Amino acid sequence: MIDLAVKLTLAAFVFFGVLNLAALHTWLERKQSAIIQDRIGANRASIMGWRLMGLFHPLADSIKMFMKEDIVPAGADRILHTLAPAFSVFFALVAFAGIPFGDRLVLGGRVIELQIANIDAALLYVFAMLSLGVYGVILAGFASRNNYALLGGLRATAQMISYEIALGIAIIGLVMVYGTMNLQEIVRGQAKYLGGWIPLWGIVVQPVAFFVFLTAALAETKRVPFDLPEGESEIIGYFVEYSGMKFGMFFLADFLETILVACLATTLFFGGWQVPYLTPDGFRFPWGTTIAVSQWIYVLLGVASFSIKVVAFCVLFMQIRWTLPRFRYDQLMRLGWLGLFPISVVNALVTAAVLAFFID
Repeated sequence: MIDLAVKLTLAAFVFFGVLNLAALHTWLERKQSAIIQDRIGANRASIMGWRLMGLFHPLADSIKMFMKEDIVPAGADRILHTLAPAFSVFFALVAFAGIPFGDRLVLGGRVIELQIANIDAALLYVFAMLSLGVYGVILAGFASRNNYALLGGLRATAQMISYEIALGIAIIGLVMVYGTMNLQEIVRGQAKYLGGWIPLWGIVVQPVAFFVFLTAALAETKRVPFDLPEGESEIIGYFVEYSGMKFGMFFLADFLETILVACLATTLFFGGWQVPYLTPDGFRFPWGTTIAVSQWIYVLLGVASFSIKVVAFCVLFMQIRWTLPRFRYDQLMRLGWLGLFPISVVNALVTAAVLAFFID
């Protein structure tokens, strides 16, 4: 019962943080896009005269979507029409169960891993949940009984599946280097140093994989310049027949997937919760200085490090969105199959050769 209570507490902590970050994400994106386009941005919603730079807009948007009429097209499959957005949000949320956001915490002789589910193959689990999110997209197009929505759903599904292949192959080299698919162990494996100074994070040992992963992940989350399923200049999107909070759930799923990708990039390539030169005993700097810290400070610094890295990646994704133009669909598919896919395969082969012939 105690272990179950701990897991439920961790799950509540993670889901509360992720959902609130997704809401804040909408505000930050609107303000950042406004800065890039030299305008003020969202600043109208207020409570008792307080605007706080538009921070109440996510709350106003949520209330508006809940209050709007839920319209189901005539002849549409009402059950599937309702399940589609729920599938998208559900699989995006449960994927966070495999993400480690801190090191282990010892309380009263009990070891608590700061991870909802410490799965040996957590990497496979997260990718499986990302892949299952495709069902929400294709069901939305199919259940709407709208030919354009169906075509939009098929295009979105083809895009997501195509880039999932490059995404999966890109991290094979990383798995070979660290010898595990347990995300917690991958993070701990990044605690070594190159020459005693440079943290041996994933981006140092697999720089090519990082750029392939980041590009494919942006396409997986359907963000600019890969937002063909949602772009107004393209064919009608898969959620054209959705309104109210069902419409909002699709956009919530996109934000959740963006945060999940930021968590994966942090975990796999930027040391996860690792802080340079910080060990469970304290800071050990290369020049010989040591600073002792308590267990709580060590754990809190790790959680803070992970959070800052994730937010930094989210800001980077927003910067990319409001900087680059949208690809054409043929360019999108060509980049995936003739660009990222061969590069990821070659990277995996080169990594395997180096490990086999040059590293014991």
